[in-house]
Amino acid sequence: MEALKKNQVIELEITGVTSEGSGVGHFSGMAVFVSGAASGDRLECVIIKAKKNYAIGKIQKILTPSEDRTPSDCVVFPRCGGCVFRHISYEAELRYKEQRVKDAFSRIGHIDTAFEPIEGSVSFNGYRNKAQYAVQSQNGRLLTGFYAPFSHRVINCPGCLLQPPEFGGILKTISRWAEKYKISAYDEKNRSGLLRHIYIRKGFGTGEIMVCLVINGERIFKKDQLLRALLNENNNIKTVLLNHNTADTNVILGTENSVIFGQGYIEDILCGKRFKLSPLSFYQVNHDGAERLYKKAAELALTNKTNTVVDLYCGTGTIGLTLADKVQKLIGVEIVPDAVKDAEINAKLNGIKNAEFICADASLAAEKLKERGVKPDAVILDPPRKGCDEKLLKTVAEMEPQRIVYVSCDPATLSRDCAVLQKLGYKAETAKPFDMFPRTAHVETVVLLVRKTQHIFEPLAAERLSTEK
Repeated sequence: MEALKKNQVIELEITGVTSEGSGVGHFSGMAVFVSGAASGDRLECVIIKAKKNYAIGKIQKILTPSEDRTPSDCVVFPRCGGCVFRHISYEAELRYKEQRVKDAFSRIGHIDTAFEPIEGSVSFNGYRNKAQYAVQSQNGRLLTGFYAPFSHRVINCPGCLLQPPEFGGILKTISRWAEKYKISAYDEKNRSGLLRHIYIRKGFGTGEIMVCLVINGERIFKKDQLLRALLNENNNIKTVLLNHNTADTNVILGTENSVIFGQGYIEDILCGKRFKLSPLSFYQVNHDGAERLYKKAAELALTNKTNTVVDLYCGTGTIGLTLADKVQKLIGVEIVPDAVKDAEINAKLNGIKNAEFICADASLAAEKLKERGVKPDAVILDPPRKGCDEKLLKTVAEMEPQRIVYVSCDPATLSRDCAVLQKLGYKAETAKPFDMFPRTAHVETVVLLVRKTQHIFEPLAAERLSTEK
């Protein structure tokens, strides 16, 4: 293996794409990772980092472009760290993501399962119902946008293509107000300045918009002027809040909010159900994708014999509540108190009386449910990116549900956990990827695991699906 050196210029053929979206090729047996490359590219690149077992290159010239390449439609790509796939066709992006999920199952989990084709997003622009813009002062100018890759340097981006168009107008309105009244941007180095982030959320089913200013303090000046400007900009703004984050942290949101206009939340309609959304509520960012994902989860979870469903990591109850009218009992578990309150409100909003929500760590709650003698027919797992711990998986298996439906945004931790569940008596019957995050490296996957004593999954009877129509 020939050692590469920093600043060395090489020719490289890109043969694959990493889970972060970088191209990868090999030079004298050494892996070289190149941001912005596409599988099939032949490149001239300069080595910007050389390690013992790998190197990182930067494109100097595209000698032969990949057939997947397409001109970028974004003026800040790739300087902004939001997207990684603006340089390839959407068809190629879906192919990369589907292969990533299959590779994780075979290489990490060593699992042989049936795969359904990846389901793409209805649109790869304007699909996000939530945006969190960083705020930074640079040479006396207020910048609002997203961090450059591997940095906390803000790339000004008032009109991100992933967000609804109206978000750009709201962002410009806040920026003009901040500049006019000299509202200071937060400085991470000395922990001074007021405005840290601008958070906007939209209910695609209702059109309602929430605006939230994340501040390093308790109040803002010229509040009335801000509200007047925002409501003149967009009459769909139903609430404006302040989120108070005075901690020395990279976490965007603090735990406390104060309402300066409206009720402090908005509502959305998903799968025919109405949901209350507060600033701290977890909610899938792709509304149309979430409807199709949840429909698939219900199809996999429910049979004519399903009476009790336990929804672990339930958030505001979205997945469980969309199928609650098809079961006798729904039990949701979530560790965030505000999310549990929202889930209980969401159940009342929809007239659902067979749902119980528990505020607790998923692992501890599962243990208590087992002690209560709860024997769910199906368990839904929708954990954060890090996946589930083995104790939780063991407890779930000891509850002996016939089906486990695992929803995951990380193929690596998903395949790892599915491998654990297989050792605990469950077989991964089928997996289906969903592209909930077009133009980014992320991919969502739904997996059905069935107790090994049970045959291939029984589909939900047609008459029980009729309520979704």
